[in-house]
Amino acid sequence: MPGTPPMRFAYLGPEGTFTEAALRTIPAAEHGVRTPARSVPEALEAVRSGEADAALVPLENSVGGAVPVTLDELITGSPLMITREVLLPVEFVLAARALTPLAEIRSIAAHPQASAQCRHWLRANAPDAVVVDVLSNAAAAISAAAGEYDAALCAPIGVSQHRLTVLAEKVADRAEAVTRFALLTRPGAPAGPTGDDVTSLAVSIRHDQVGALLAVLTELAVRGINLSRIESRPTGEQLGTYVFFLDCTGHVAEPRLGEALQGLRRICAEVRFLGSYAKHRLQPEPPVAAPAGLSDTDFADSAAWLTRIRAGELSL
Repeated sequence: MPGTPPMRFAYLGPEGTFTEAALRTIPAAEHGVRTPARSVPEALEAVRSGEADAALVPLENSVGGAVPVTLDELITGSPLMITREVLLPVEFVLAARALTPLAEIRSIAAHPQASAQCRHWLRANAPDAVVVDVLSNAAAAISAAAGEYDAALCAPIGVSQHRLTVLAEKVADRAEAVTRFALLTRPGAPAGPTGDDVTSLAVSIRHDQVGALLAVLTELAVRGINLSRIESRPTGEQLGTYVFFLDCTGHVAEPRLGEALQGLRRICAEVRFLGSYAKHRLQPEPPVAAPAGLSDTDFADSAAWLTRIRAGELSL
């Protein structure tokens, strides 16, 4: 609508990071106000306080695994809801102020996660270079641009922002590495189902109950719901108590997932709904199909059958 103010987005900064690159793939963010935050908690607090409409933060990496600080933030403080996921291939570049032979590189600035994902490449192509830890991929680019180090491992977005020259592209040891980001807002009604959705939950089980985790998994399995991810984080209350983060295929508006959530609510100490949103696929592929007899159509048919019985209609 004319006159509608642009959306305000917070993101894990600084500028020139993979998080900014992921955020700018969202059309509303490309045309909105983007504000870098110094940490994941700061980005999410901007949403909770109303300073931002949404925040994009990293959730997991296909090589390094989950981002613990993001998971911890999702189970503390006032609730937030994931409304979108963004998958971004992680392609590191080696860049410097000017074109320089790799053999002459003596120091490389890199975030520890970047150097870990490029360890074998660095050993093979710049064995004499000392890798110096910095706070972010953007900080690596900035320090190389300032001449503090000979080169930097950084995100491609940082090259143009800091007028660097690319010495080598796609230097990561695993070319297929991907980072998953979550766009979080204050709670509201989820967007409608697309037919290829993810529902995220944080579940606290009853630790004095034998088989409590199995009971959680059973609620999903008996309804044909695919559990695509499970991750545990300590609650911080006492040793041995955990919160389990679940990603399930399906949408909260769908009958079988709705039934599963009701079941989890009955048997778990706490269930925090983190959102139902469209699955982001880098390559086209069909969603996981439900087993025979456990599709949404089957659930709707059985619910209608039970309604007829309760109404005194005994036909098949």
